[in-house]
Amino acid sequence: MALPSPHLDDRRFQQLVDEAKRYVQQRAPEWTDHNVSDPGVTLIETFAYMVDQLLYRLNRVPEKNYAAFLDLLGVRLFPPTAATGEVDFWLSAPQPETVLLPAGTEVAAPSRGEAEDVVVFSTTEELPIVPSELTRLVTSPASGEQTDRTGTLAEGADVPCFQAQPAAGDALLFGLPTAVPRCVVVVRLDSRVEGVGVDPRHPPLVWEAWDGARWAGCETASDTTGGLNRPGEVVVFVPAAHTASVVAGVRAGWLRCRVTPPERGQPFYSESPTVREAEVFTVGGTATVEHAETVHDVPLGVSEGIPGQRFTLSRPPVLLDGAPPVVEVSSGEGWQTWTPVEHFGASAPGDRHVVIDAAHGEFAFPPAVREQDGTLRTYGAVPPKGARLRVPRYRTGGGAAGNVARGAISVLRSSVPYVARVDNREAARGGVDGETVENAKLRAPHMLRMQERAVTAEDHERIARQAAPSVRRVCCLPARAGEAGAVRVLVVPDAVADDGDRLRFEQLIPSEQVLSAIAAQLDERRLLGTRLVVEPPAYQGVTVVARLVAAPGDVDRVREEATDALFRHLDPLDGGSQHTGWPFGRAVQYGEVFAVLQGVADAVLVEEVLLFPADPITGRRGSPAQRIDVAPDALVFSYRHQVVVTAAGAPEDAG
Repeated sequence: MALPSPHLDDRRFQQLVDEAKRYVQQRAPEWTDHNVSDPGVTLIETFAYMVDQLLYRLNRVPEKNYAAFLDLLGVRLFPPTAATGEVDFWLSAPQPETVLLPAGTEVAAPSRGEAEDVVVFSTTEELPIVPSELTRLVTSPASGEQTDRTGTLAEGADVPCFQAQPAAGDALLFGLPTAVPRCVVVVRLDSRVEGVGVDPRHPPLVWEAWDGARWAGCETASDTTGGLNRPGEVVVFVPAAHTASVVAGVRAGWLRCRVTPPERGQPFYSESPTVREAEVFTVGGTATVEHAETVHDVPLGVSEGIPGQRFTLSRPPVLLDGAPPVVEVSSGEGWQTWTPVEHFGASAPGDRHVVIDAAHGEFAFPPAVREQDGTLRTYGAVPPKGARLRVPRYRTGGGAAGNVARGAISVLRSSVPYVARVDNREAARGGVDGETVENAKLRAPHMLRMQERAVTAEDHERIARQAAPSVRRVCCLPARAGEAGAVRVLVVPDAVADDGDRLRFEQLIPSEQVLSAIAAQLDERRLLGTRLVVEPPAYQGVTVVARLVAAPGDVDRVREEATDALFRHLDPLDGGSQHTGWPFGRAVQYGEVFAVLQGVADAVLVEEVLLFPADPITGRRGSPAQRIDVAPDALVFSYRHQVVVTAAGAPEDAG
């Protein structure tokens, strides 16, 4: 319990009025009309109202002192962080020359109503959209030598993509003139149905690109070839690490289509598909964007040549979720750089250091402290008098508004030749609003107790949250058996769910940048001899198969509501009985799932509930069980629930 804050003056409006009237009786007894209609009483009430406001401000003095004490301790508000995402820029038509998308190109998510503002993003670096074409076609069986089929293709003959009896590992390679990193290419094929046996909606194929060390998987937007069985196109998103290499004696930028082992129940090729014509061309590129604006060459002011100077930017806050800004000071030899530090405690008199208050956009220069012998000690160099100060580059903006869903970014604000449209395949994430004063007050006692040292599990979790404010959940667990001296920190990122509040598995994996930032902060504060492991948790997929009975006319609505209820309950971010995220290591019980379904409005009867453990990576499902155990370092994840709802007295209606 917090210490009670005393009221310096606890009088209120009516008490002030009554007290004034008593003074009137003492000093002016001839004034006998004290009704509210009297003009004098009106004046008394007016002054009482004004004094009441002054007392309210007076009683806030302890709060001001608390804030001043936090400032003396060096507690600063955390600035906002900027959401980042990947945006695809689509060309109006394939171009013969490279289309250069400059850094700072602006795109936006339009507002969904009058109360919402347009959310603007900008690209973080240049993106060359490199033209491509097919120069080589090579077949590569799982066992055997690679064969160049370019000549056969040029003659118009059918080229078998794989072995006569296809096997997992067979591949068809496409050679491009050069590497096309972060580009979107279309592979257009003229095929006929000869690769029989497969499901054209789900063929056992994967597209990959060579990155210099291995074949990296490529995401595909669409495949109208039905598993290389009919004329169509495959849209391939080439990863950033794509590089040229030598295959079959030819140096090119290589893509390949590889046969994968079939999943359980997935049909497989009984014969090889063929290709008669093939064409490759670039239709766009993928760039990283952030919900921030980069400002260049901002003047701070002119130095007075004294210690402890402070300068403030006109456009705060300053985003620090990247390289921190520096300050440049003019001198006779040009511009000298002052680098940011957390504090001046370790700064020598000649060090060019500056401390940044990012939330308010303030830059503080080193102070001077008088020692016991009367001398002044400066904790860093002081810019000379008359020197001009500037910030060459900093980023501003950020906030939770940048966490937009996939498909929300659809407006191209900058004019870029040959670019027709934009979209985002994944939600932007990582945006966090700046810290409030109230939250800083709550954080300060924990900071004093922790003293910037990671000792307990709670210390590790708090430092991890400070290092990456965009994470949603952090859990510190002891090491596994055989990992003596290790501490595991499990990180769950914040995720923007798709329509229907349904998360996809890939949204729950934190980025390498987030993991690295947390690991770096913990490494500075860990105990000697402690080994840190910072990673995402394991995820136990759960599939619920249920049969419900609903009133006639409510079948579709009950099915949708029941499915949504399952996704909400078995949610690693907001699920569980407390709606704060499914607890680590907590098993999934048949009874509670039954209760969730029974609580769906208008569900007359829950006839059957089956729980299946599932692997969200492979998609494989286990045997039905009454209870699904979850490892201590794991969270549950909803995976393809199946709800069947029938109307009372009617045959089953599959969901």
